[in-house]
Amino acid sequence: MIRILFICHGNICRSPMAEYVMKDLVRQAGLESMFSIASAATSTEEIGNSVYPPARRKLQEHGISCEGHAVRQLRPSDYRAYDLLIGMDRANLRNMLRICGGDPEGKISLLMDHTSRKGEVADPWYTGDFETTWQDVLEGCQELLGQLKEKR
Repeated sequence: MIRILFICHGNICRSPMAEYVMKDLVRQAGLESMFSIASAATSTEEIGNSVYPPARRKLQEHGISCEGHAVRQLRPSDYRAYDLLIGMDRANLRNMLRICGGDPEGKISLLMDHTSRKGEVADPWYTGDFETTWQDVLEGCQELLGQLKEKR
């Protein structure tokens, strides 16, 4: 079982988009039994909330449901519980390292590090551009899944 935790600041836009896109890709590939996929926030401000409506609409445009999502914060114990902890930007990365107490096993990365376009996933909370975020998340998840399938 490969356990993946996607992480962003509030867990209402980018990380839940990545969670549900990855779940959909895994389902389409018939690999559900091989993966456990979730998402979390580095902050506390959105705890208990669902996916931000424009992000939910973007997922729905592509036939992906995020029903039942509730924001939770990243915990130090998540470092042991997950094989991969994947952030969306450098600020997330700093906070992930702080919360987890470092990365001695090399489990923490940025989603776009799994693509040929290294960098950050655009934050639609500030840009309002959910299409660019969708494209970043989709590319990152597709590439990540491809890499994980190659390792198996």
